Amino acid sequence: MKIEIWSDVMCPFCYIGKRNFETALEQFANKNRVEVIWKSYQLDAQLPDIATENYQNYLMRRKGRSADEVKGIFNNITQLAKKVGLEYHLEKSQIVNTFNAHKLMQFAKTKGLGDQMEERLFHAFFIEGKSIADVAVLSQLGKEIGLDEKELQAAFTDDMYANLVKQDISEAKQLGLRSVPFFVFDRKNAVSGSDSVPVFIENLEKSFSEWRKLNPETKLNITQGQSCDADGNCE
Repeated sequence: MKIEIWSDVMCPFCYIGKRNFETALEQFANKNRVEVIWKSYQLDAQLPDIATENYQNYLMRRKGRSADEVKGIFNNITQLAKKVGLEYHLEKSQIVNTFNAHKLMQFAKTKGLGDQMEERLFHAFFIEGKSIADVAVLSQLGKEIGLDEKELQAAFTDDMYANLVKQDISEAKQLGLRSVPFFVFDRKNAVSGSDSVPVFIENLEKSFSEWRKLNPETKLNITQGQSCDADGNCE
């Protein structure tokens, strides 16, 4: 069963939601039959590639909030993050365009490392204060999760990965998605936001039950003869 997750690297609730979902999935009996697919979304496509303001000033400008209001928001988010084992340093976060980061994630998905890349990008942004628009920084992050240094340059030069990002964003609009994180279970059920572990478990069980009815497990009655297996054992 496929679970698609739309998120943006600069969204603090996306990282928190990732942790809650992972906790729920770990408790799910049929977790080995679940495929998680990360999808791209941009909360602010107009941001520059080089930071011109910190997170606090950005929210004050974009949301029209006072400095005290933003500090209160930061404190609330930081406490929520701590509850799921994340130590946010929002004062260090560099507010830059996330398009390059999404291109890298799309490339990593083709190598089966989408989840690892998403995790590394979140950690870089919210905890380490790295610029997730800088190609050199992103390349280093990619290498850290096992991507080939020469191959991963394609993430930033091949239009295919930019088109995949745009395709995800277009698909989100078609689904009526207006905020992230957004979790879609088998294209039948969805959870909007970083909800609780019980809510994720409930949706996993409900969606899997519906999926299983349409995809029944094949059970064969096997008569065993002499054979060879993939480990080189012949008997």
